Amino acid sequence: MLYPSISKLIEGENKCRYSLVIAVAKQARYLAEKAEENGEKFEEKPIKQAVMSIAEGKASFREIRKPVE
Repeated sequence: MLYPSISKLIEGENKCRYSLVIAVAKQARYLAEKAEENGEKFEEKPIKQAVMSIAEGKASFREIRKPVE
């Protein structure tokens, strides 16, 4: 079983798994670039850190819906 569960991470208004994947990837890339700039080494993988930061509320995401024309 994955912790935290995907259903917990996508709770809220109009969130889906696909937007979660994009948000986690962007957050992981941000964390990796920040660590590289500071010359730090990771104790855990950036993906795991990104998931945990979203689960803890340190990072968030939302979907932007365009109106149908």
